[in-house]
Amino acid sequence: MRPLTTGLLAALSLAVLAGLGVGARAYHRDMALAHAALAGRSQVVETAVGPVEYAEAGQGPAVLIIHGSGGGFDQGLAFSEPLNGVRRIAPSRFGYLQSPMPANATPDMQADALAELLSELGVDQAVILGGSAGALSATQLAIRHPDLCRGLVLVAPALYAPDRPPGARAPAPPVVDALIQAALGSDLVFWLGMRTAPDLMTRTVLGTDPALLARTTASERRRARETLFHILPISRRRDGLIMDGATSGAPPPYDLEQIACPVLAIAARDDLYGTDRAAAHVARTAPAAELLMFADGGHLWIGHDQALWAAVAAFVQALPQDA
Repeated sequence: MRPLTTGLLAALSLAVLAGLGVGARAYHRDMALAHAALAGRSQVVETAVGPVEYAEAGQGPAVLIIHGSGGGFDQGLAFSEPLNGVRRIAPSRFGYLQSPMPANATPDMQADALAELLSELGVDQAVILGGSAGALSATQLAIRHPDLCRGLVLVAPALYAPDRPPGARAPAPPVVDALIQAALGSDLVFWLGMRTAPDLMTRTVLGTDPALLARTTASERRRARETLFHILPISRRRDGLIMDGATSGAPPPYDLEQIACPVLAIAARDDLYGTDRAAAHVARTAPAAELLMFADGGHLWIGHDQALWAAVAAFVQALPQDA
């Protein structure tokens, strides 16, 4: 029986090695695609707190797209692509890609840096659109620099609400949470999670019930997959992710009554990050705010992408040119 056993072990070893080889090739292919998607697409301007990276697309009234956790200028441009007829300006927030993390950084500092970016680009006024954790600096920009803001759009905003528990987030077992922390600095660990446990990543990273993907359209499933893929290379976004965890998990209350421009707050009731409560709080508190609440869709508003961007476009078009 020894020859058979030896042969079986050899065959299994070759199969494992072959599997590792296929996995290694897939990993290097995906990482090459992720890096290529960033190359040569952005520019950097200097601000009082350091360099800020940005990219642009389209023409028309300026809309500043402030990305959420795991993002960068690439995420901002990708998720706002359905918004036509505007000049989309997508920065990378502190700690993401080529925007380094300043010492003692806060969303207030980020807002001031983005105001400088708009000034450098010759933009007198813009609609400010903040998604998820990007809603903190978007809201601060509207409060601290009201003359710059024609309107404010907050999509799945990770903001304070009286009934939003501190640290509101998608639930994860301790072992999974430890894996997520390890993945923040490892492209390989994050890639393995994305490829081998997509449902778990959809729930714990994207804040969306994976069951929603099973009953939606192919284009919406693709959008969810691409949102995960845009987090690669996660090693170049680690500092920003850590800051987001510290600021958007338990955000302080902001003086929403000071927002002078019109506001559109959007969320879904089943968002696993609890942003529906924050959006409702904004709509109740800001002086000129309206609320678009989807019954389902999770943090990625699955099944409602067209409706969301139609509402944003209508909101932008209805704003006066000189706020």
